[in-house]
Amino acid sequence: MSRDHQFGAAPLPPPDTAPKPPQVRARRVTSERHGVVLVDDYAWLRDPNWQAVMHNPALLNEEIRTHLERENAYAEAVLAPTRQLQEALFAEMKGRIKEDDSGVPMADGPYAYFARYREGGQHPLICRELRDGSGTETILDGDALAAGKVFFRLGAIAHSSDHRLLAWSADETGAELFTIRVRDLAKMTELPDLVPRTAGDIVWAQDGGAFYYVRVDAQHRPTSVHRHRLGNTDGDDEILSVPDGGYFLSLSQLQSRRFAAISVFDHETSEAWLVDLADPEARPILVTPRESSLRYTVEHHPAFGGADALIILTNADGTEDFKIVWTRLDEPARKSWRDIVPYRPGTFLLSFMVLCDWLIRLEREDGLPRIVVRHLTDGEEHAIAFAEEAYSLGLEGGYEFVTDTLRFDYSSMTTPAEVWDYDLATRMRTLRKRQEIPSGHDPGEYVTRRLLAPMPDGETVPLSVVYRRSTPLDGTAPALMLGYGAYGISIPAAFNSNRLSLIDRGFVYVIAHVRGGTEKGWRWYREGKLTHKQNTFSDFIAATEYLVKNGLAAPNKIVAQGGSAGGLLIGAIANQRSELYTALIAEVPFVDVLNTMLDDKLPLTPPEWQEWGNPIAEAAAFATIRAYSPYDNVRAQSYPAILALAGLTDPRVTYWEPAKWVAQLRSRMAGHRPVMLRVNLGAGHAGAPGRFDRLHEVALTYAFAIAATQGQLSGESI
Repeated sequence: MSRDHQFGAAPLPPPDTAPKPPQVRARRVTSERHGVVLVDDYAWLRDPNWQAVMHNPALLNEEIRTHLERENAYAEAVLAPTRQLQEALFAEMKGRIKEDDSGVPMADGPYAYFARYREGGQHPLICRELRDGSGTETILDGDALAAGKVFFRLGAIAHSSDHRLLAWSADETGAELFTIRVRDLAKMTELPDLVPRTAGDIVWAQDGGAFYYVRVDAQHRPTSVHRHRLGNTDGDDEILSVPDGGYFLSLSQLQSRRFAAISVFDHETSEAWLVDLADPEARPILVTPRESSLRYTVEHHPAFGGADALIILTNADGTEDFKIVWTRLDEPARKSWRDIVPYRPGTFLLSFMVLCDWLIRLEREDGLPRIVVRHLTDGEEHAIAFAEEAYSLGLEGGYEFVTDTLRFDYSSMTTPAEVWDYDLATRMRTLRKRQEIPSGHDPGEYVTRRLLAPMPDGETVPLSVVYRRSTPLDGTAPALMLGYGAYGISIPAAFNSNRLSLIDRGFVYVIAHVRGGTEKGWRWYREGKLTHKQNTFSDFIAATEYLVKNGLAAPNKIVAQGGSAGGLLIGAIANQRSELYTALIAEVPFVDVLNTMLDDKLPLTPPEWQEWGNPIAEAAAFATIRAYSPYDNVRAQSYPAILALAGLTDPRVTYWEPAKWVAQLRSRMAGHRPVMLRVNLGAGHAGAPGRFDRLHEVALTYAFAIAATQGQLSGESI
């Protein structure tokens, strides 16, 4: 507790000198939908030329830019007393990073490929070495490529099968528009080939003379796959196009290396096409046609069941937690699918991997993951599991198909990340890497727990909790609660060294696995979407009350945090139960849900109707969304202190959503707690791209959380 005083915020300025928020003039715009008149006072904050701004932030309307700069200045002024604390937090978090860190090399033929960082470097260096560990060379220098650029983030990196060429993609605005380039690894020079406006995915043809990629359309949607032949200047071959804005495309290479898989998907339905990488003129082969609510992903095995076969993870036949089936390559349609791993209610199959002799699946039961290995010849199975109450487990796909080595990663909220190689035949584990914490870390000083918070409807919400062993659980500790609850995405109970800066200051750190994720299977997701979306918010609120009731958090020292769709959660609980929280951190928050879902020209809107409902076509969906949309439900009540973060070039949650929300809050709320907006004018959805630059953003949010729980924010009245 003494560290709170040592690194606490500076004294507050006198009330009459407290920073004043920018004045935002209301410019009323009205529209009518389903007989309801909608009023939007701050629609003008959306630049009518927003698509051009994604490509070139300098094109932002000057009045809007001035307003965003004033918002940034206000946030900086309010948080000025925490500046020393921010610097201390940044130094702590940076001190936990091994600056010259290196990944574990992944073998492929004569080479092994890996990424590393140089000391002081912000971006990864892509390297390879001969398989015996000699002859290391850097084949792509992220720091050099980023030099002089406001924004730079590497995307996909793929070497040709003969190891002569490297295709790589990079985003230079934060708008997730990746340009692909090709490097000659013998000369270490770029070829003239340049492919702009892609989603970043790259898969090489086997002959190394062409690669496949996904093109982004004018609405910023990945809707077509193309083949680029090296040296070609006459335009690329279109392989598959899905112009329906309700579906996206993605591209990957299957483990056997024979095929690329094109996935056509929304949040309910998927469809797979295969591209034969050995055929220079390949056309896509449909696996099975799209069916409403049928989801599947495909792998290939050249000799399974006596045939060239496909192995498929699917929810076919009502198996909502998924099963694994197989079929002959020449009979790919659903009617020919046969079970390998039957459906087991309560066991959710997360992902799978196919090697020459092995089928490996990652599954979750009772909220905990495990890896299950099956020998393809005799069907014998065994599991790889761990003993901690809450942990994270993941498969790492390699380059090779004929191998008995599986690589996986493990961590918990107290145990730093570990990379293991597992001999599938002998069942021996080899630790290849353990995350180093240069400033020191003793897992024994921390406690991680998995709790189940009861809900009013009889459900229980899993909570992953970590705190310092010396922290008193007597109702006096501050707490930070993290939530998401959308798209079936689960927040892993994984190690994050940054969180130690809160935990070491006496915080209890909690991940609330609310409905909308898949922590308890697909049902858990289904019950947190569409007409059931309120469950996400109610779960988080009930979990908060559970923490207070059981002494894990002080009732006046609770901070809630969420990003993107998790920012929607934050906006909803702010309106519904504001008195439960001292402060809220909303990162790139999806808070203008109704207006966004009513605009089918925005990048994500048509595919998102499966998640939220279509308020254009359906009056019931309109009413459901309008009832919880944070921007539309701000009212005259006292709100917690709020820090909202946005990125100017964010194509997922556009900058004007949090800008409008903050303006609406200030215009209607009672009380005097500060509501702040900080916009990164040179980044998008993921924030600053450099590993150290990102720490400044984390330090800002953590300083805000600490100061709020200590009553140390300018303009605050508690």
